[in-house]
Amino acid sequence: MLQEQRLNSKGERYVVGPTGAPLTLADLPPANTQRWVIRRKAEVVIAVRGGLLTLEDACARYRLTTDEFLSWQAAIDRWGMPGLRTTRIQQYR
Repeated sequence: MLQEQRLNSKGERYVVGPTGAPLTLADLPPANTQRWVIRRKAEVVIAVRGGLLTLEDACARYRLTTDEFLSWQAAIDRWGMPGLRTTRIQQYR
């Protein structure tokens, strides 16, 4: 599922984030993020789907493997945002 890119009043590209708010490159989690909560994972997946980042850029920026990113994407597709929880992962499998 691809997200539609839009331009805000400043001319910045954005997509609608997981909370319904506009998500620009500046709104993405910092590159040194170590604690990956559900919202941050979803923001990165949505940014890639919306074309704000390429898969390769996202993996390099956040030091992720392609498999790790694709597992986040598959979890969202299958179970929605609750599927990104790591403490309850067995409930969703």
